[in-house]
Amino acid sequence: MNLSSKKAFGGNIALLLAAFIWGTSFVAQSVGMESVEAFTFNGIRMFLGCAALLPLIVFIQIRKRKNDTRTEAEKKKQAAVQLKSGVICGVILYCASSFQQFAFNYSTPGKIGFITALYMLLVPVFGLALKQRPRLFVWFAVLMGCVGAYLLCVDAEMTIGKGELLTLACAVFYAIHILYIDSVVDKVDGVLLSFTQFFVVGVISAVCMLIFETPQAENIQAAMVPMLYSGIMSSGIAYTLQIIGQKHTQPAVASLLMCLESVFAVLSGWVILHEALTGREILGCVIMFVAIILTNLPERKKA
Repeated sequence: MNLSSKKAFGGNIALLLAAFIWGTSFVAQSVGMESVEAFTFNGIRMFLGCAALLPLIVFIQIRKRKNDTRTEAEKKKQAAVQLKSGVICGVILYCASSFQQFAFNYSTPGKIGFITALYMLLVPVFGLALKQRPRLFVWFAVLMGCVGAYLLCVDAEMTIGKGELLTLACAVFYAIHILYIDSVVDKVDGVLLSFTQFFVVGVISAVCMLIFETPQAENIQAAMVPMLYSGIMSSGIAYTLQIIGQKHTQPAVASLLMCLESVFAVLSGWVILHEALTGREILGCVIMFVAIILTNLPERKKA
């Protein structure tokens, strides 16, 4: 395995771990919404994500300063690019996470999981506007993944309501988030980008919390365990794994790997909440895993 293949493999593993954490956090989000409202939950968990990353950022910055040979002008230019990228990323993530969190008030986790997973289809579609041309094999795997997500998360009587529309908006913003990160990930510090976007989401959510919600200390305390898991693991660790993983993975492949969060959400619900898997759901898991394997098969080179 050459260096490029090792990096691609490492990127895929990072994205797979992110999907696992997001899937298990799906249960935490659902439980947390029983005690607090959406902006309160998102604001606190994002600030917790910032706190989890802060020691790592300090360590990295100290090491960088020792070998930093840039001029002051170059440092200021890089800092401006870093800040701009983080703010834009944070605004996009705020929209995506808020739409998803509010959807829990109107729809079932299964429907939310399926519709959110549609970002894996939207990524290559939106990527066409950026002149990205995924292999035909990737399109086939994306369609397979959508079929698997449908079987996994949606029953035969699916209807479109307010919650489904909110989650569709969430999927659109997650697709934009993936593509934007792909466009800036080689120009900025990934961990610092992750910290900045969490901070932006946390500030906007906190402002909305104070304006539109009535947070109570006892309710926040009741939801603290889900928020800690969602903040430290889902925000602090998983989103950082996403940024690191996307450095070495094509956007369409990255979206497929990350959409496995819906598979892990069902599995974690089965293990933690003792929700039984039906034959239909098991079939959906199998189809999605096959789609991931097909997407990661090496491309045959012409002689």
